[in-house]
Amino acid sequence: MDMDRRRLLALGAGAAVAAGVTGSAITAQATGTGGGVPSDAALARKLGLRSKYWKGQHYVIGGHGEPLVLLPGWPQTWWSFNKILPALAKRYTVIAVDLRGMGGSAKPADGYDKKTMAADVANLVHHLGYDSVNIAGHDIGAMVAHSFAVNHRAATRKLVLMDVGHPDPSLYDLPLLVRPGQGFSLWWFAFNQVQSLPEKLITGRSRHIVDYFMDTFPPDPSAIDELSRRVYAHAYAGPAAIRAGNAWYQGFHQDVVDFAGYGKITAPFLGLTSEYSYESNLAVWSGQGTDVRVHKVPGTGHFLAEENPQAVISELTAFLG
Repeated sequence: MDMDRRRLLALGAGAAVAAGVTGSAITAQATGTGGGVPSDAALARKLGLRSKYWKGQHYVIGGHGEPLVLLPGWPQTWWSFNKILPALAKRYTVIAVDLRGMGGSAKPADGYDKKTMAADVANLVHHLGYDSVNIAGHDIGAMVAHSFAVNHRAATRKLVLMDVGHPDPSLYDLPLLVRPGQGFSLWWFAFNQVQSLPEKLITGRSRHIVDYFMDTFPPDPSAIDELSRRVYAHAYAGPAAIRAGNAWYQGFHQDVVDFAGYGKITAPFLGLTSEYSYESNLAVWSGQGTDVRVHKVPGTGHFLAEENPQAVISELTAFLG
């Protein structure tokens, strides 16, 4: 991996992409969702779990022990944890949630700020009968997990953020156009702010988006297999899902306002990073909690739980106990 790509992957919250696509090529077949996508219920059964719904919120649950809520990111679904859920279910009651607007969950017109999305999760937690849970999030899910930890302190036992932090004012300093040889822009942060146009461009073509990110982030693109790519492309194939996923990014402005009023995270806090985002996330996260540790997951570019699942399982079990 060249230095420009390393620098790009370290930008912002560790989410970035390099120019060009490697790994499996995008072909004419990839213009749709890929067909033959199993239902959430079938995918959950494959892992020994159950697919459930409550008030428009889809989640997958199973296992025994302390509750562990897992929140995924864009452009993925609960399935992004498929490689770690079976092992974790042997020690914890795992609850992998499709966030508001994601996968099988409802896609309302508003409510995509991370504080509201964290309240969705808190309501689900209480519905399931838990006063408190361990919570782990990746990408957009990490933003929601951070908000959960500060807005629902009594409900948070331990917190894990994977490769991404909560939106803060530094987002406004990210360049859209960068000088040659000095990194790359996070173009999708701006693209996803646009109203209506992305739905027209991406509907029926979501596999292009999925393959672009899945081929570019990981050092080994085969870490995200064909089934997973079809699951994600199917989840973002329609205009409602595209609109909702983009709304997570459009909510950043309110997230920055909310962040200004947040104190430090008081629950024990583990940050997991890719090979390329360690330094940037360490600098940010060290000041955001009272009990913080930050560890690098070897061999990863962003999709930690799929690229090196065994390391993530080991980190989670060691931290959660």
